[in-house]
Amino acid sequence: MGKIVLAAKITHVPSMYLSELPGEHHGCREAAINGHKEIGRRARALGADTALVFDTHWLVNSAYHINCGEHFKGTYTSNELPHFIRDMDYEYSGCPELGELIAEEANRTGVRSLAHNIPSLDLEYGTLVPMRYMHMDIPAAQHFKVVSVAAWCAWHSLEDSFAFGAAVRRAIEKSERNVVVLASGSLSHRFTDSQNARENMHKWTREFDRQVDLHVVEMWRQGRFNEFCAMLPDYAEHCYGEGKMHDTAMLLGLLGGESYSEQVEVITDLFGSSGTGQINAVFPLPADFI
Repeated sequence: MGKIVLAAKITHVPSMYLSELPGEHHGCREAAINGHKEIGRRARALGADTALVFDTHWLVNSAYHINCGEHFKGTYTSNELPHFIRDMDYEYSGCPELGELIAEEANRTGVRSLAHNIPSLDLEYGTLVPMRYMHMDIPAAQHFKVVSVAAWCAWHSLEDSFAFGAAVRRAIEKSERNVVVLASGSLSHRFTDSQNARENMHKWTREFDRQVDLHVVEMWRQGRFNEFCAMLPDYAEHCYGEGKMHDTAMLLGLLGGESYSEQVEVITDLFGSSGTGQINAVFPLPADFI
């Protein structure tokens, strides 16, 4: 029987890769990188062998989609921000059987889902960035198998994403995998307009977004998810939540939805990045997960 060993909401800002490179931004995202490393370390210590990523950088227009190829290898350059991520090499094993189980379980409950084992279906950087840092300096033998779920859901309901997340939990429990689940996306996501991009590299675009993000993180620290789930649709709309915050809905659906009440542990403090709000935070598992 499989199990979820750790769950987290994480950043995937491309400036993390830029932070590795020589130049004016070298080291600027060290805290976020270290947060990924710590989450990866904890997951391995808990026996995780598979990473499941809800990726808000993978856009889909219909149905829920799971990239569960057998193997992923390539060199990635962002077509969105090629001056941030360029020529980033990656190689990970996949886990087709888990992806297929998720699709079966979701379809069984009426959430239309498709699992794909297609060699030409590449990973997006919402998956590649965290996997890079969670595997950095780790031997390939200790790498997680990777499954990526599209979470930029353009024409989907948050209610279906809650239901999809619950189906993911049931599928994992029916599998033989120990899984770290990662909701990869920002909080507020109102990108800074082009002319002001450089000066807002480490800021929010709007003070309104920063204040709401701060309030949300405090709610998470207090375990006030009944209230948070009620405000999520408006939060996603008015603060331009990345991917309409379907990654967050999936994560909370997996954890129990509005009944989830654990106190979140912040690993990397909330920070502004190119106008958006970012964080690394561990969502403790409810007692019935253990």
